[in-house]
Amino acid sequence: MDLLVLDLFHYWVFAVLLMIGFYAVIAKSNLIKKLIGLSIFQAAVFLLYITMGKVEGGTAPIIQAGIDNAVFSNPLPQVLILTAIVVGISTTALGLGIVVRIKEEYGSIEEHDIQEIDRR
Repeated sequence: MDLLVLDLFHYWVFAVLLMIGFYAVIAKSNLIKKLIGLSIFQAAVFLLYITMGKVEGGTAPIIQAGIDNAVFSNPLPQVLILTAIVVGISTTALGLGIVVRIKEEYGSIEEHDIQEIDRR
């Protein structure tokens, strides 16, 4: 039982982070907290992809002289996640910019306050 839990530890961390992020996105009415939840959700997905690329006993994919039959980890998930990190930071920055504009226009970043102002 312990071996099963430890072997799947990264999946447990992924699931917990995913649920924390999802909860923050759907349950919080503060727009900044929603953005933080979205970032946590995104980090969970990054973690899943990176851990899937690890090969048991594999090393970094760097060819070295004198070492034959080396087992390498798959570099593709790391490359994809590096790109996704850049896109994620850009998206978060855009979201924060929109929140600042909403704060200037409505005077609040609480979702229910904004909806109430829009109903008037």
